[in-house]
Amino acid sequence: MRECMDVDAVVARLKRIEGQVRGIMNMVRKDVPCEDILVQIGAAKSALHKTGQIILEGHLHHCVLTGVAEGNADSTLKKLADAIEQFSRIT
Repeated sequence: MRECMDVDAVVARLKRIEGQVRGIMNMVRKDVPCEDILVQIGAAKSALHKTGQIILEGHLHHCVLTGVAEGNADSTLKKLADAIEQFSRIT
């Protein structure tokens, strides 16, 4: 997996998302208006989606290209289809 993406950058993104979620919990505890909370939930969801895009792009650029180049096109494309299916469930 480390070859597929910049792990440090992905971890940094996930830490920011973790902070966003903690912020949302605090908003709920502080009785912030629902509309404001929903805006922040949308922002966190978008951030997770973007992180998924980055991971999927890394998978394409490294794992898929390597698998095809090594002659494993069928199994590589099956794994790609599985990854795309998982990613499509995020939205």
